[in-house]
Amino acid sequence: MTDLLQTEDAGGVRLIRIHRPDKLNALNAAVIDALDAAFAAAAADPAVRVVVLTGSGPKAFVAGADIAEMHALTPVQGRDFSLRGSRMMRRIETLPKPVIAMVNGFALGGGLELAMSCHLRIAADTAKLGQPEINLGLIPGFGGSQRLLRLCGRAATLELCLTGAPIAAERALQLGIVNRVVPAAELEAETMKVARQLAAAAPLALRGLLDCVNVGGECALEEGLEYESAQFGLLFSTRDMREGTSAFLEKRKPVFDGT
Repeated sequence: MTDLLQTEDAGGVRLIRIHRPDKLNALNAAVIDALDAAFAAAAADPAVRVVVLTGSGPKAFVAGADIAEMHALTPVQGRDFSLRGSRMMRRIETLPKPVIAMVNGFALGGGLELAMSCHLRIAADTAKLGQPEINLGLIPGFGGSQRLLRLCGRAATLELCLTGAPIAAERALQLGIVNRVVPAAELEAETMKVARQLAAAAPLALRGLLDCVNVGGECALEEGLEYESAQFGLLFSTRDMREGTSAFLEKRKPVFDGT
């Protein structure tokens, strides 16, 4: 793929590892473009059912955007850099396959924004998360203020963004920013266990669920309910639905092929 990313495939799960350990996996323009291409490829590959995203090394998921690269940007270039990252993260958020952030260390600034664009977040108990842009005279530029607001509400969003102070993984769990916290030594095993569970599920049903949550989160309840009913009905046209219901009636484990 690229020397900035390492990928591994196993059992329908694609592991994407950001590989800039000397920079704590900081996001620069090249990494953003590589991630955009990697997730486009994962979306198009029928063998990939789930994506796990993490960072190289024991210290960081992603410690933030690359400050050295940002320092020299003009206002127009700064806006373009923000849009570049936001488009990539929106691709992840709207991917028709589940994406799990395996938060193995620091997830700060752009790193937390990247994790929040994933559908699920599993964090090591040693991880630290935060939006420290205020300390640089900046605000979050890749959607941090907006996704935090939707995940954990106004008060917590203002606390994290106004103070810039990082929080421990357990505090992030209490706020609803991460889904699970596990011992650091067990992080990869636990994350891959969840990934394999999702990879064995019906791909079209997973896609329908992701679509329903994405659409329903941004519209009125009545519209969301109508959309869910339409997606529910559409799944009755799939072989996976027939396989799932048949397996239930026959008391066996279903085998879904994504059709």
